Formats: sequence, C-alpha cells, structure tokens
Amino acid sequence: MKNSNRKTFFMFLMAFLVAFFIVSLVGVLRSSFTSSGAPEIPTAQAVPSLSNTPGTAPNSFSDLVDRVKPAVVNISTSKTYKGRGGFGTPFGESPFGDDFFDRFFGDMPRREFKQRSLGSGFIISNDGYIFTNNHVVEQADKIRVKISDGKEYDAKVIGTDVNTDIALIKIKPTNSLPVADIGDSEKVRVGEWVVAIGNPFGLDATVTAGIVSAKGRVIGAGPYDNFIQTDASINPGNSGGPLFNMEGKVIGINTAIVAHGQGIGFAIPINMAKNILADLKTKGKVTRGWLGISVQDITDDVAQNLNHKNKNGALVSDVFKGDPADAAGIKIGDIIIEINGKPVKDTHELLLMIAAMKVGQKMSVKAIRDGKEMMFQVVVAERKDNVTMAMERSGLGHFGIAAQDITPEMAKQLGIARDGVMVTDVQAGSPADEVGIQPRDIIVQVNRVKISSMKDYTREITKAAQKKSVTLFIKRGRSGYSVTIRID
Repeated sequence: MKNSNRKTFFMFLMAFLVAFFIVSLVGVLRSSFTSSGAPEIPTAQAVPSLSNTPGTAPNSFSDLVDRVKPAVVNISTSKTYKGRGGFGTPFGESPFGDDFFDRFFGDMPRREFKQRSLGSGFIISNDGYIFTNNHVVEQADKIRVKISDGKEYDAKVIGTDVNTDIALIKIKPTNSLPVADIGDSEKVRVGEWVVAIGNPFGLDATVTAGIVSAKGRVIGAGPYDNFIQTDASINPGNSGGPLFNMEGKVIGINTAIVAHGQGIGFAIPINMAKNILADLKTKGKVTRGWLGISVQDITDDVAQNLNHKNKNGALVSDVFKGDPADAAGIKIGDIIIEINGKPVKDTHELLLMIAAMKVGQKMSVKAIRDGKEMMFQVVVAERKDNVTMAMERSGLGHFGIAAQDITPEMAKQLGIARDGVMVTDVQAGSPADEVGIQPRDIIVQVNRVKISSMKDYTREITKAAQKKSVTLFIKRGRSGYSVTIRID
C-alpha cells in the first residue's frame, strides 16, 4: 500500500512537471515571436490605402474626379435636313426612298426637320478651346456647350479631321475656364486604371472606371486607327469626352463603341490630337506627310521569296514618278524597315509614321534591297486627299479607284501574273470602298472585257462611268470574284 501511494505520487509529479514545461515553452515562444517583429494578422483598419499612382486602383476615385471633372463639358448639336412633309423621320428620309414619293407625291413640298444629338468634350485652354470628336459636331447648324458650373455658350468649329475623328471647337467664356491636364499616351501601359467622364445618353458628368485593355487597336474606323481599348463603360454621348489616367491627365479621347458589345470602348490616343492641334488651330484642317509609294504587308510567302528573315517592315509595291520616294531612289521591291531610326513593324505603322511628318521635313529611310541594307534621305511632301490621288493616278475617279500597270518587276517580286491592272488606292467612302475593293486587288475584267493594261482599263472604265455602273472581275490572292459598282 505504501509502495502504491509512492508510485501514484511520482506519476502525479511527473505529469505536473510536463504540463509546467509545456506552458513555459509556449510563453517563451510567444514572447520570442512577438519581439522578433513578425507581422500579426491585420485588422481592416490596419490595411493601408492605395495612392493614386498609375497602375494602382485607389479605394475611391472621388478625389481624382473632383479635380478633373470641371474641365469636362456637355456638347449638344442640331442639324437641319429636308424631307417630304409628313413622311420624314427623326433619322432622315422615309425608308421607301425618294423614288417612291417622287412617283406618287411629286408635287408635295419638302419640309425642314431638326436632328439633335449629344456628345462630350474637354477644355484644353482657359480661353475656351475644346477637343471633341468630329462626328459630334459634323454638319451641325448649331453647337451649344455646357460647362461644369451650368453656364452655356454657343460654340464654333475651328478645325476638323475626318481621318482621326478629332475636332477643335471654341467658346467665348465670360471668365477663365478650368483646363484639363494633357498626358502622354505613349507611356500608357496595358492593365493600368483609367477613368472616363462624359455625358452618356445626356446624363451629365457620368464617371466610369476600368483598365486599359489593349493599345494600338485597328478597328476599321479610318486610315490612322491606333485606338486605346478600355473596359471603362463608354456609351452614346460619351463621344469626345476624356479618358484620364490615375494622375488625372488626359491620355485619350473617347470615340467609339462596339455595337452590342459590353465592356469594350475605344479612345484616340491624346498624342495624336496633340500632333494635329497646331494645324487645326491655324488651318482648320490637317496637313500630312506623303512619300509617294504604295506598300503592302510582308506575308510568309513574300518573306520566303525575298529571303527576308521575318515579316517586319513594309514592301514597296509601287513608286509614283516624280514624288519624294522616287526622287530619293526608292524602288519597287524595296522593304522599308526603319524611319528615322525607328523600326517599322508593318504598313499601318509606316502610314502613321509618314502621316505624322511635317511637309518639307527630311527623313531617313532604311530599306533592304536584294538582301542589302540601304539608306535614303527623303523630303516629305504634302499628302493630297484620296479623291485627288485617285484622279491623278488612274486618270479617273468616277468609282473611287486608283490603278496602275503591273510591271515585270512587280510581278516578279509579288509572285503574280501581269494580266490586269493593280488597285493602288481606294477613295474612303467611295462606291468602290463600299463594295469592299482594296489596294493590291487585281482587276482582270471590266464589264466582261479582258484587261491587259492601263490603256484597256481607262478605255473600259470611261465607258462604264457614262452608264454609272460597272462590273469588275477581281483577283485577290488565289481567289477571284465579281463585283458590281454603281454611282448614285
């Protein structure tokens, strides 16, 4: 019994000592962990707020919006058009067309209708210059601008550029205006946060936020497409409004939405607007550079045929006699790879580079000819509009097509036959453009007459122009198709 009691006592003592040791060890570890500066689980109040720096999303956009919103304006316009009394619609003429009403209601006079629309813009100088979209103010009879303090002013158009859809308008304010801070769209990074402010559906000063989804988007809106894509909501009425970065600087002009699309909007890079501002102010239009060449992208087949190591650059498919490129010595088959030391990725990029050059400016062109690099010094000329170019290059402009003979060198370099003539330019918005004809298409028949040269083409297209209709058989790559073009 005595031995049993002693054994129980020692077991109890051992259990006590083990428990004491464990408790002491936990206390030491806790003290050591805390004193070492190791982080504790933060509470909600311990989470630091994010600053308004590019690429980071703030807890709130309120401070940014309060700072930039005063420079954003509401633009309302009205246009006058004529329609048959009682048959016009808010969208223009009746869907039955003029022929229908001329036949049955020929004596009925036309009456005037007013078409109203809304857009946005932003102030770029305290004396009242405002950037917006060309399509917002195009053909408007009256333009009214409402600024952030509620005052309204009549505005006049100072300059427009259809190709980039940019317009500069002016109001005469009674006092100094708040001005938007202009940024640098070249520094925009995909993924950074942006804020769009405008007047969608006429709802003043609406703010939406998102990120830059992509840069350099080509969506077929014009020859100088270079859009910033964003998922910040952009709706009708936002057109012409600013796209801000987190520094509160304008990096784009909201200009286009995808029909039936959600979360996709496009903005013109602000650098494009800055580059043409001087021309819009002083001339009312934009003067662009011109080299006098037609170019095409380099396909895998072309790269292989020319022993070009990659598809970068632009292949010269035509050089217009007497123009700057011809004077500098550039020839058909040359591959332009650099302009003023900047690499050329493709024909679209080359077009943007040349268009940005000033008339009379000297530019260095690096090209590859027969596998060897060559340098050319070219003096930039003024680019004429597509109508004038088409008339000059083909001798005709009735259908909006410019064409030329296929030379032996072109046929060899491009791997094509010499039958037909090559389309070198298509007037934007022309009947040919509407049916989808493109530069580098080969016209082999005009109204079922075989075409072997520009002489054949000119003769037959002249006949067709008198009838205001032509049917062309066209080859594009390995495919061929027939298309009919009519002049209204």
